[in-house]
Amino acid sequence: MKLSIIGLGKLGAPMAAVMAHKGNIVVGVDVNPRLVAAIQQGCAPVNEPGLTEMIQANRERLTATENYEDAILATDVTFIIVPTPSDPDGTFSMRYVLSAAEKIGAALRKKKDWHLVVLSSTVMPGSTGSTLLPALEVHSGKKCGVEFGLCYNPEFIALGSVVRDMLNPDMILIGESDERSGAILEQLYTGVCDSNPCIRRMNFVNAELTKLSVNTYVTTKISYANMLAQVCETLPGADVDVVTTAIGCDSRIGPKYLKGALGYGGPCFPRDNVAFSALARANGVPALLAEATDAMNRRQVPRLAELILSRLPENGTVGILGLSYKPNTEVIEESQGMEIAQHLLKADASVVVYDPAAMENAKAHLAGRVTFARSAAECAHASDVLAITTPWPEFNELAPSQLKAGGEGVTVIDCWRVLPSGKFRKAVEYLTLGVGGQAPNGTSNELALVRADGD
Repeated sequence: MKLSIIGLGKLGAPMAAVMAHKGNIVVGVDVNPRLVAAIQQGCAPVNEPGLTEMIQANRERLTATENYEDAILATDVTFIIVPTPSDPDGTFSMRYVLSAAEKIGAALRKKKDWHLVVLSSTVMPGSTGSTLLPALEVHSGKKCGVEFGLCYNPEFIALGSVVRDMLNPDMILIGESDERSGAILEQLYTGVCDSNPCIRRMNFVNAELTKLSVNTYVTTKISYANMLAQVCETLPGADVDVVTTAIGCDSRIGPKYLKGALGYGGPCFPRDNVAFSALARANGVPALLAEATDAMNRRQVPRLAELILSRLPENGTVGILGLSYKPNTEVIEESQGMEIAQHLLKADASVVVYDPAAMENAKAHLAGRVTFARSAAECAHASDVLAITTPWPEFNELAPSQLKAGGEGVTVIDCWRVLPSGKFRKAVEYLTLGVGGQAPNGTSNELALVRADGD
């Protein structure tokens, strides 16, 4: 098929590359000339594993332009994958979608052939049919379902594995204006996906609600695991990893996202949960579960900061390993590591930080306030209390000998249990989240964690 993709950011650029990789002719469109130039030069406009190689391998089928009209007149299907930022009330703004719709509509007015428009950005339930559809009709002068088609087709992917996730989705979700539109989109994905995903076609509002529900359900699962971790910390002998591994065997629950550690972050989970709460309240439905999930998540940063400060000697330094919100991405939005660093700075603590990918992004927020280490080992060597806040694989390679004074008097807080605890517990005060026992003073305390006994 001939496709145009509006928006060449963190999701749009990988989508363009994946679609071209599967034999489609793809024209990427963006108002940012830097992103367009990157595609034209065979480079990845965003950092994502495997993206550069895929773009370079498919240059004959992948081009980019700033001109909406040229792209739409040359293609049969147009995807809109632009930002939908959160408004003050927690709902998603449609301003960038509507800006794109105006330009798409103007191009469709000049086009004789039927065209399919596909919205992939996350929006509030009701937005595709009540906001985007009439905007396209006004600007194109054409009737949706007759002279052009419209689908809502959000992605279910994670930064750091976007290319893999787009090729191997669990589900393809299609909200359709009409049978023809949904069938064309289903045909496209049948040729794109390496997996054999469930394809669910429905009306706009059900698809919009499904997208929002998936992410908010996952956040609930994460917060439940974190609540369980805190309960485990109060019970001698309890271990959250043992419990979650067992309950994840139940097919009604499953193991994914069931890890008691720190809170969720990133550009999607926090805001999607808040948006779902806003949707419920606006329709007179108590948002108790979504609000509790958000409250539990926001509790994780001050909880860990309190633990860190309780172990920090006078004039000591805190090391933070992990500033991206998850491994394999440079994105720091709502990152637990970033928020913990800022929380500690408010307490006048000295902080040194390191992340394999997110250092430049972090400097925009922390420059002049923290020390930026050149490696995990350098960060560890400078720290009296070292907290691992993102489970980057390279952090597993740390050794006790790389710690300050060889670990003497040092506390390591391994939030994600990535280190070989058998080695570290012999050299340092090695603490983990979600493991129960007695505090040093002999009293049970959720913040006074004990040394881990296992590897």
